Amino acid sequence: MRKFLSILGLVVLMISTSSFTQQYSFQIAKLKYSGGGDWYANRTALPNLIEFCNDNIKTNMDPQDQVVEVGSSDIFNYPFVYMTGHGNVVFTDKDVDNLRKYLKAGGFLHIDDNYGLEKYVRPQMKKVFPELDFVELPFNHGIYAQKYAFPKGLPKIHEHDGLPPKGYGLIYKGRLVCFFDVECDLGNGWEDAGIYNDSEETRQKALKMGANLVQFATTH
Repeated sequence: MRKFLSILGLVVLMISTSSFTQQYSFQIAKLKYSGGGDWYANRTALPNLIEFCNDNIKTNMDPQDQVVEVGSSDIFNYPFVYMTGHGNVVFTDKDVDNLRKYLKAGGFLHIDDNYGLEKYVRPQMKKVFPELDFVELPFNHGIYAQKYAFPKGLPKIHEHDGLPPKGYGLIYKGRLVCFFDVECDLGNGWEDAGIYNDSEETRQKALKMGANLVQFATTH
């Protein structure tokens, strides 16, 4: 009996100390681009959004967000790619070709204007889809009515110019391939609570809208 208990204890110890690989359904990534803009801004945003989505809309995302370059073939590994920053953006011909193929193939790009990005990113996205223009999405668009209802469109997270938040889209063959929020600072609302001292109510609105984006991107 003592020998059996010793063996049993060894088995339990082996099980408890073994490493098990968690299988996740997918990962999401932040877009790294050239031009000098701070593509790396909002460092805590995606991990917090991932945690919120896994807890509240039952996604099974890897809690570790990734970084992917515009021109890398690795971009095809991510159904949802997040782009942010304040400054200049430059897409090379390789970047343009790769991003267009990714979006046409079913990928989704969320561009979060962290105040100052808009004037740089619009001409670069025009290179990606010269035949398309950003259109403001109506409040009854499905992206505002996923798990969470936003009947008045995007929530206002931070004030800059006193203008209302706007949600724009690029629609390719009937599918929304890129969502662009302006005057909103959605990603700032995903950041750790102490960074901007936003109220919990404001953070929850931002996270819920972010969850809608992820849900829409992965089901449409």
